[in-house]
Amino acid sequence: MSRSAPVVPARVSVAVAIALALTATACGGGGAESTPGGSGVRDPYFPKAGNGGYDVTHYDLTLAYAPDTRRLTGRATITARATQDLSAFHLDLKGLDVGKITVDGEDARWSRTGQELTVRPHDDLDEGEVFHTTVRYSGTPQTITDPDGTEEGWLPTADGALALGEPTGSMAWFPGNHHPSDKASYDLTITVPEGLRAVSNGELAGETTTGGRTTYTWHTAQPMASYVATLAIGDYDIRRSATADGLPVYVAVDPTRTEESRQVLARIPAIMKWAEDTFGPYPFSSTGAIVDRDTDAGYALETQSRPVFPGVPDTGTLVHELAHQWYGNSVTPKTWRDMWLNEGFATYAEWLWQEDHGGDSAQEIFDALYDHGEETYDDLWTFPPARPTSAAHISGSPVYQRGAMVLHKLRQTVGDTAFRALLRDWAALHRHGNADTDDFTTYVEERAPGKDFDGIWEEWLYRDGKPASD
Repeated sequence: MSRSAPVVPARVSVAVAIALALTATACGGGGAESTPGGSGVRDPYFPKAGNGGYDVTHYDLTLAYAPDTRRLTGRATITARATQDLSAFHLDLKGLDVGKITVDGEDARWSRTGQELTVRPHDDLDEGEVFHTTVRYSGTPQTITDPDGTEEGWLPTADGALALGEPTGSMAWFPGNHHPSDKASYDLTITVPEGLRAVSNGELAGETTTGGRTTYTWHTAQPMASYVATLAIGDYDIRRSATADGLPVYVAVDPTRTEESRQVLARIPAIMKWAEDTFGPYPFSSTGAIVDRDTDAGYALETQSRPVFPGVPDTGTLVHELAHQWYGNSVTPKTWRDMWLNEGFATYAEWLWQEDHGGDSAQEIFDALYDHGEETYDDLWTFPPARPTSAAHISGSPVYQRGAMVLHKLRQTVGDTAFRALLRDWAALHRHGNADTDDFTTYVEERAPGKDFDGIWEEWLYRDGKPASD
């Protein structure tokens, strides 16, 4: 957000570990009796986000949207594996009317309280069982105001709609396990009035028009956290190309921004080449961008494989959101407290790009921030990057700028060559998985034995206030 590959272990969802802990608590450390899954994963800032007792592996979403009435009709089929014996389980869904729910083809009972949709299957689910839940729903999707005052969820636009999910907005347009610890593959089919386009993540697998309506099918094979799922409906100019290595580039631009965006978007292949040289192999099967009008959203967002920009981005912002494909989208935080692992890394990517392309060096940027950064970012020293004071601050300046400063302190300590290896190997180690701050600090210490990082962790990562100068 902007305000041959190494062998990687098989993905294990963090939601599984959290769910097992909840099960042990509910069942006294074990027992055969089925119990409801947890109604949240106890995230430090969004405790009701996500759900315990199961791990989603795939979402199959079939949607239809009428911009003139702003009515969305949906069918979500969610494939998941039970991580405990389940008598009931929860889904996150805010607003919208639920018509019917089935589990493995059998009608299920359900109830709602706030964002919690509680599903009671006809038969209890056994631990390890793979099950399929289908939810039919409809209504006017909501725009959600984030704790920091920004808007997410379903954003109506002049010619359609834009769906943005960070941190909790995706539950406004489809039911699911909406926490970054549970990633899944996606198939999304969306029908809109003929003449409009519908753009999402991954690959365009089909486009057909009949009876005055056009249906688009998108497929995302790699695991994706729901907060970086997107859907953009409207009048777009589409540009298809490829990088020198053959990676597909799919760009959708609002016609009012076509000409002025052409030059910066033409840099995507060059940025991707630089990013792969810097961060390692690209983790997804395509890249690109969605450029909407300036008024359609209040921020850019690193939606997976196809970041969204409100208006034409500058090069730095484009670099930032593309760097997130490695740090944030492939290596995803275990909780919302770990956002600096997204934003600090993407911000430092901007510094590296400048340094490698004739701009200020990362050291010069660091020094300027340390000396008078509070003149630009008045909250720069108000809290440490690894401990935002509340949900309203997970996108605050310390998470971005001071998070990048932590990385620069590491670079100063280990040297340029070792630091570049740290960046690449961190992205490879947790490719398509999740990680938290403890994982990162342990990783750094293991990779650089004999180096003392205690001062960096204490002064720059965890302590309030401006660190003392060296």
